[in-house]
Amino acid sequence: QVQLVESGGGLVQAGGSLRLSCAASGRTFSIYGMGWFRQAPGKEREFVAAIRGRVISTYYSDSVKGRFTISRDNAKNTVYLQMNNLKPEDTAVYHCASGDTAVPGVKVDEYVYWGQGTQVTVSS
Repeated sequence: QVQLVESGGGLVQAGGSLRLSCAASGRTFSIYGMGWFRQAPGKEREFVAAIRGRVISTYYSDSVKGRFTISRDNAKNTVYLQMNNLKPEDTAVYHCASGDTAVPGVKVDEYVYWGQGTQVTVSS
């Protein structure tokens, strides 16, 4: 059974930083693409960042490019999202997700497994 557990969310002032973690279990973590999505109240879940399995390539939404960094530690079965220069519009529940191929997508329906999410709140 595949499980994804996020941690690291919290309350931070604008301009601050947080690092989210997503611990995976139940499958050979290293070969699959992983993604981070976020969902603000009243809005649809949106793509934030993704990272390939096997070959490290990363992808970002325009709204976070240059501020967020996704990475993975295959030895720890963990993917990270380093978030710098946070803005109030980054406030959302952040979910990690795992696909069924090495190449990650940018759409919600391209992912099979999801974590419960961790709340990030950025105050102005």
